[in-house]
Amino acid sequence: MRTKVVAGNWKMNKTLPEALQLTAELLTRLENHQVKNIEVVIIPPFPYLIPVSEKIQSSVLRLGAQNCSEHPWGAYTGEVSAPMLKSVGVQYVIIGHSERRQYFGEEGTKLAQKVDAVLANQLHPIFCCGEPLIVRGDGRHFDLVKLQIEEALFHLPAEALLKTIIAYEPVWAIGTGKTATPEQAQEMHAFIREQLTLKYGAAVAQQVRILYGGSVNAGNAKALFACADVDGGLVGGASLKAGEFFEIIQAAAQ
Repeated sequence: MRTKVVAGNWKMNKTLPEALQLTAELLTRLENHQVKNIEVVIIPPFPYLIPVSEKIQSSVLRLGAQNCSEHPWGAYTGEVSAPMLKSVGVQYVIIGHSERRQYFGEEGTKLAQKVDAVLANQLHPIFCCGEPLIVRGDGRHFDLVKLQIEEALFHLPAEALLKTIIAYEPVWAIGTGKTATPEQAQEMHAFIREQLTLKYGAAVAQQVRILYGGSVNAGNAKALFACADVDGGLVGGASLKAGEFFEIIQAAAQ
């Protein structure tokens, strides 16, 4: 049985005092209400990784980063590498988020290199894929998502793929308030798992966790997470509110 994951991507939000307060409020809720059989990851901006890491030590929370360089070291001003992230307690790294694709031109080979860098440092990639509205409207959403996972993941051996989490995030649902219906989410998640089965076999594909992301909130989380192939969520705006994020965590734990 696949353990569900709820990961909160804070994006470029919060000051340090606000980030620490949010972390403390979430910890209090988790301590007061035991949540079992679920992994909870918080993914703050880079400057807050060390203080947040110190605050969540010995807790059930795990730490993620929003991106990393494909290079381990060197003269890459403004970049942060996987070895650096590992050294401050990071366990998960988002790779290929639609905002990185849209605003920073990240695609294909570059994302495959980033996935490799994360895995080489014994960290877990959360690899994002998903289509913009125009692609879904044209009926090309399956083709695009297939291409995205093939380009970035299909060079991996099975044992490396099993350390990777896939997050399906329809671009048209990110930060828009629109959410894929449970039926739409399940359809794409099942399609992704089918592609993994064709490449790696059913035994491997059934172990890979596939998250849904795109305006996940306390109101829709339960229905989304009840889908057979949806193994939790990559949560954006709702993860910035401790109460709502905790409700989403509870929905995944049911």
